[in-house]
Parts: sequence; structure tokens; C-alpha cells
Amino acid sequence: MNEKNNTLTIISDDKETEEFGLQKVADCAYKELSQTDRLAIELSFVKEEEIRALNAEYRNVDKVTDVLSFPYLDGIRYKAVKEEDFAEDTDGENGVLIGSVCICLDRAKKQAAEYGHSLKREVSYLALHGMLHCFGYDHMTEEDDAEMTALADRIMKTLGVGRESV
Repeated sequence: MNEKNNTLTIISDDKETEEFGLQKVADCAYKELSQTDRLAIELSFVKEEEIRALNAEYRNVDKVTDVLSFPYLDGIRYKAVKEEDFAEDTDGENGVLIGSVCICLDRAKKQAAEYGHSLKREVSYLALHGMLHCFGYDHMTEEDDAEMTALADRIMKTLGVGRESV
């Protein structure tokens, strides 16, 4: 855990989180978004049946998807999240809990094959995509989509797993 460091700590019991190096993704997003206080995000890998049920329950879309995000804080886009502003959402070990991300590994494997790149690149992108949603970014309009995509591309390139990576 990163209890003494100011970073975005991933809270996860899934071995895939470490296998795919997703803490590096979180660290890079944290830096790119100019965050300064201790933050945390929950991350889980789920089966197709579970993500389909979550998608149906929370989005009214009864189909399997690759990633779902559950942001816990409103109005944090473009802002540095401060522990003092979110005391009720802060735990002593990890800081402010900003949200939860669920990734369907089976779907990620299929998409990596379809797109012709590595599973690590696909899972890193999905984790980042979910994290950005928890920071208040979305793709509901063309302008928002372009902004979120550019931000994700910049972070992925910094990580060395840009679109050109396989």
C-alpha cells in the first residue's frame, strides 16, 4: 500500500492488478491530472455474467461490456481532490476513495485480439478509462469524448503502451 505517499492507490484483491502493472497506470493518471493528496480507487476483475448484471442494473443495458466505472464524488473534474474537502470519503490508510472500476478480463482478451495489440495494453487502457470516469471525465458529447480520448492517449503514451504498442 502507498499509505505514506500521495498517489492514487488501487485497492484490489485481484492478482491481475499487479500482473498488469496497473498501479503504474494509476500513478501516471494521478500525475497527469495534477493531483496532490492521497486518493484511492477500487478495482475488480469480473466475469462476463457479473459485468452483464451490473450493466443491466446500473445502466439498463442488458449486455456484456468491457469496463464499468462507479464514480463516488461529483464535481471533481479539473480539480485537485483534497482530503480535507472529502473527510467523509477518506480512510486513514488510503485517502479519499474516488470510485470503483470493474473490468471484464474475458472481454478484454477478445478486444486485444480484435485490435491486434497486447492484453496488457488493453487492460491498461480499460483501467485508465475507468479511472478517468471516476475523476469526472466522460464521453457523452463529441467534445468530451475528444478530450477524454486525448487525455487517455497522452497517459498511455507516457506509460509506453500507446496505440502503436502491441
